[in-house]
Amino acid sequence: MAVVELIMPKMGESITEATILKWNKKEGDQVMLDEAVLEIATDKVDSEVPSPYAGVIKKLIFNVNDVVQVGSAIALIETEANVTAKPNPIASAPDSNPPKPSSSAHLTAQEVHNAQVSTSTSSGARFYSPLVLNIAREEGISMAELENIPGTGAENRVTKKDILNYVKNRDQAVPITTTPTPQVSVSNQVQSFQPQAPTAPSITNSGNVEIIEMDRMRRLIAEHMVRSKHTSPHVTSFVEADVTNLVLWREKVKKQFEKREGEKITFTPLFIEAVVKAIKDFPMINCSVDGTNIIRKKDINIGMAAAMPNGNLIVPVIKNADTKNMLGLTKEVNDLATRARNNQLKPNEIEGGTFTLTNVGTFGNVMGTPIINQPQVAVMATGAIKKKPAVLETDQGDVIAIRHMMFLSLSYDHRVVDGSLGGSFVRRVADYLEQFDVNREI
Repeated sequence: MAVVELIMPKMGESITEATILKWNKKEGDQVMLDEAVLEIATDKVDSEVPSPYAGVIKKLIFNVNDVVQVGSAIALIETEANVTAKPNPIASAPDSNPPKPSSSAHLTAQEVHNAQVSTSTSSGARFYSPLVLNIAREEGISMAELENIPGTGAENRVTKKDILNYVKNRDQAVPITTTPTPQVSVSNQVQSFQPQAPTAPSITNSGNVEIIEMDRMRRLIAEHMVRSKHTSPHVTSFVEADVTNLVLWREKVKKQFEKREGEKITFTPLFIEAVVKAIKDFPMINCSVDGTNIIRKKDINIGMAAAMPNGNLIVPVIKNADTKNMLGLTKEVNDLATRARNNQLKPNEIEGGTFTLTNVGTFGNVMGTPIINQPQVAVMATGAIKKKPAVLETDQGDVIAIRHMMFLSLSYDHRVVDGSLGGSFVRRVADYLEQFDVNREI
């Protein structure tokens, strides 16, 4: 019999941790290959973690509501499968001369357990999650100081919220002295300046109000949006586009398209097609930032923001959108949108996006200023298509005609995308939409 680790999976390039929502198995239970052992949640999606082997659950390392780092062992499974056996940390006796740390990518379950015990408690009174330990280490909080932080979690455990609140209050409690500060140069002041996040004002509830607690997903979305604003200096550029040809073409072919292909063609795949063409013209819009490095993505993976029935937002991703024709884009857009509404997306279907499109016109809005989906550097919003009088240039002179008009808005990260690139990109998307061939074959 071999004991193998069940590892917290990576759920996306920007996901570093996940919360355990529910254990479907308890210690001693049989588990089949690919059977769901537990349910986890990130700021993007809820998902199940399947077992990589058939066997018996030997140990559950974490509890419900614990926040676990990606790559950490979360359970031990005893299996008869042909795998390299590891020492059973439950049954093996302690070694007076422990081996040196392994050079493997992940710690063994015994090493994880020992590290947690030796670094998180001095008296064995309570357990600290890896996330809390990492925050304590980064903030210079000693173990004695950590043990005095009141915990609001299960069994008085210190949660992420507890330690962050403690750090904020500790910083605010530093006494202010009136000792004159020494004169320093302007360059030194600029180099040492550290922007601080504004503190939310306290709210006094009075009168006729209803207090509604955010659900878990809404809290995570809120944190993700605030983090994006703190990370990227947002700039938004707007363009109005005449999409009359595109509207007329869709009206002409939509019934035949649905009859032949079994799919309803919406405006979303048409917008995505134009975005993909513009990204090929301006590839620096398809990138991310890593410190002082710009990472240009060669794959074009378009995220499409989708509203869920409970009002929350999720962004499934169309991978390699530049390799798909109109039928392929339509099928994938419809499939992802349907499963997003039914909360049936898989973790790999919401990761890896390089650019995001959100259709605010679905709600009757003419334009929007969307927030960038980190670690991307741009997001485009398409507004409602409205009939408007517009001036057209003809060989006989200017005329006023009724045209189908819409606004495009592009929010971009001004650290790496300047106004020239951002404005040119959104203008190019509008050009592709305006130049749509009304006689195009389906």
